[in-house]
Amino acid sequence: MNPISNIWNHPKTSAAGLLIAIVTITGVLSQQGISLGTAGTGTVVTLAGALASAFLGLLAKDPGGNLPSVGNTAKLGAWALIALLLQLPFINGCSGTTAAQDIVNWTPALASAVQTVDSTAALLAPGDAPIFAAATTGFDAASNVLVAQAKAYLANPSAGVLAEMQSQVVTLQQQVNAALLQAAKIVDPGSQQHALAAIQAVGTIVSAVLALVQSVSSKAAVAQMAGESTIKLAMVRPYLNGASAARIVAGHYGETVEVARVQVVRVEVEEVRAGF
Repeated sequence: MNPISNIWNHPKTSAAGLLIAIVTITGVLSQQGISLGTAGTGTVVTLAGALASAFLGLLAKDPGGNLPSVGNTAKLGAWALIALLLQLPFINGCSGTTAAQDIVNWTPALASAVQTVDSTAALLAPGDAPIFAAATTGFDAASNVLVAQAKAYLANPSAGVLAEMQSQVVTLQQQVNAALLQAAKIVDPGSQQHALAAIQAVGTIVSAVLALVQSVSSKAAVAQMAGESTIKLAMVRPYLNGASAARIVAGHYGETVEVARVQVVRVEVEEVRAGF
């Protein structure tokens, strides 16, 4: 087979292969701490990987209408998905300081989500508001403690503060999961929809933070965290909205919803695999 003619005859597949190679190589370089310089607030390596991932997303999404080769399109989409899974902002290994900074970066979104929870009771039916308020009463205190710990770790990284973050993020995660189960018992459809949406917004951010803490924790520490998680993801999964979670993640990282959706799925897979 002539490689030159093959590239000419199958430009889209060849381009996808090149982009996959770029994403793979940049993922390996990032894990090895090789940056090739800075680009804005990130590095040249992460920028190259992000651009390659974005172009893969464009290649994988063919316009409707003329689709002469559905098989090839499906294969390309699958390879693009595999490539995207190789490099995700809050999944792959990173330093404790980087994780702490990212947790701190989530602070405005977390505070906003908790404030929304605080104001949601007014939107619910009178009989449902007390149930919702009781289910979410600990969100403010728990989120404030977690943010304070992340800032403390960022200022002075230590195993002790990391251990505190490991415990606190599980505490908040369990509060969110418990609140989801309580909100699911609300009978009024409108009230239930408002309640679940508000709680999940907090839960999406908590899942991102949990993934960050996992990425810098030992296997033994993750196992201990999972052991403290009694309300598992599988129990609340029916009440989660993947599209809503993807929009929150996409807005935070400044990426497409398609890429964020892959990240959300990967986080869920990793959490279930770890025992959460």
